[in-house]
Amino acid sequence: MSRYIAVLLRHGDYHQLANIPGAHQPFALNEEGLMQAKKAIELLKEMSETNGWVFHPVVDSSNLQRSWQTANIIAQGITAIDKVESFDELAERGLGCAANLTIKQIEKVLDEDPRFETPPKNWKSDSYYCLPLQGAESLIDAGKRVADHLSKRMSEIIQSSLSEDDKDIMKVFVGHGAAFRHAVFHLGALKYKQLAKLSMFHAQPVAFEIHADKTWCHVAGEWKIRSNEDNRPD
Repeated sequence: MSRYIAVLLRHGDYHQLANIPGAHQPFALNEEGLMQAKKAIELLKEMSETNGWVFHPVVDSSNLQRSWQTANIIAQGITAIDKVESFDELAERGLGCAANLTIKQIEKVLDEDPRFETPPKNWKSDSYYCLPLQGAESLIDAGKRVADHLSKRMSEIIQSSLSEDDKDIMKVFVGHGAAFRHAVFHLGALKYKQLAKLSMFHAQPVAFEIHADKTWCHVAGEWKIRSNEDNRPD
């Protein structure tokens, strides 16, 4: 019986504005990020060979440039992958009209608007907190969006593969650490108390198997243990 594996990979490091909590920054990979993306090719090949998994020919990527670049470098380096398809659904948590404002600017906006309360001190990392601004979402909201995409795409693969020879299929998704982490929580493969303790290494795969009963479990790759200083947007 075939196995179906979703391989989640955070983009490589990128040029990033300082003191900006929003992750919808449109910038490219930096030199380190390009090297990380190239190294991901070998990590994915090793994961495939070690486990006997066959690459699905399409990589799903977030539309943000750093993810798209990472995904395309991987696709160019693995002959079994034919193309990259990009999706807004795989983007990191959005801050709506506060996108690319600094932390101080955001907090000043909230302080000066009589409709809003002062946000909690840990608002950037609070999974359930959503800025009361147009278009903003919480980390939990972003995770649900990503989880829905993962479930939909993996279900399509399962349905299309039922009549084929038994193959264990791995599909690569390139996106963002916090959104992926919260997606895995929604899929039942992480506990809520683990969310604040974990992150993802740049361009290092973490793999999850979806079972026939639609449950998910972690099968390969390692989470990064999050430090107190690790406050950069994903």
